Amino acid sequence: MMELSSSIANPDVNSNRSRKKRRKIGESDQNQPQPTGVDVLRWRTQTEQQIYSSKLLEALRQVRRRNEAPSPAVAGRTVRETADKVLAVAAKGRTRWSRAILTGRLSLRLRQINKKHKRAKVVASGDIRPKKPGTKKRLPPLQRKARVLGRLVPGCRKLSFPNLLEEATDYIAALEMQVRAMSVLTGLLNGAGVGLPANPDRLGSEQS
Repeated sequence: MMELSSSIANPDVNSNRSRKKRRKIGESDQNQPQPTGVDVLRWRTQTEQQIYSSKLLEALRQVRRRNEAPSPAVAGRTVRETADKVLAVAAKGRTRWSRAILTGRLSLRLRQINKKHKRAKVVASGDIRPKKPGTKKRLPPLQRKARVLGRLVPGCRKLSFPNLLEEATDYIAALEMQVRAMSVLTGLLNGAGVGLPANPDRLGSEQS
């Protein structure tokens, strides 16, 4: 009872105590690890490589069933597109680059259709005038490099620089895992001579 009355009589003491509590809470929050949008380590695990390899092998089998005897150029492009699509699926849509790969075909088709419509409209109207060459403003070196990096990472052309670095870090780690898995697959195919290996689990366990 005396403690309650003393706290009422001394409001400054209460305010000091509340400030100390708030300060302790703030310090503990700062000491906690902050969540990041990039999980690069998961691309370096053996389990992730095995899952990706199994999905890639199954996707390649389905592509082979649809296209019995494609030309080498078509086969190479198909394998590359399939590998990238399976990689984007493995990312589970958590990154911008994976979503861009999954929707890339539709976007490309829409751009081609819009380009044809614009060209047909210009020809029909007869308004064909040469564009005046404009003076390009030279960007600082860092912005130029960031623009080039944004072109290399799918779907990241208009990102801010910190977000672009996060996406590029995750994308590079995923590509490294893709190279390891495809190197193991190539070694198995060369050893088997023809056909695809029957056991997809071997892809993730063997090292290139």
